[in-house]
Amino acid sequence: MAQVIPMIRERLSGMNFNVPERFRSERFANLRPLNEFFDIRRVSKPAHFGDVTQRVNYNLSRFSSNYAVIFAMLCFYSLISNPLLLFVIGLVVGGMFLIGKLNGEALSIGPVHATTSQLYTGLLVVAVPLGFLASPISTVFWLLGASAVTILGHASFLEPPVESAFEEQQV
Repeated sequence: MAQVIPMIRERLSGMNFNVPERFRSERFANLRPLNEFFDIRRVSKPAHFGDVTQRVNYNLSRFSSNYAVIFAMLCFYSLISNPLLLFVIGLVVGGMFLIGKLNGEALSIGPVHATTSQLYTGLLVVAVPLGFLASPISTVFWLLGASAVTILGHASFLEPPVESAFEEQQV
């Protein structure tokens, strides 16, 4: 254990945690402003199914980055509302990271010697039952359902702007 902590410090000191720079990708560069995304003047009930498909096609392409942010926020909410699942994910990722830092050598803590194969097996024996208790499948289904209702609901009730009708016509 005394060997592991200096390895973690060394690894973390070399990492770049400049989070705002990582989110300046092309995906998040075309985020639409909130006043356009939440324009309640353009919210109306679609007249027929063709109207719904037209609105969904237009809004999914126009607000795709905003919908990605909504999906990410729902993922974050699902993880913090299920702390056991968050713990299991952290346990597995942290365990795999720390076992990988051993570079195939055995771990020796006092009189106990454990090979990497034994450590991976121990991680599996602990993580699988905890994983079943954390109910990841129901969390994934909740995430898919909540995302579909939120995103498709917004996309189907928000009318395209008037200018979009002129963009589609070729003269």
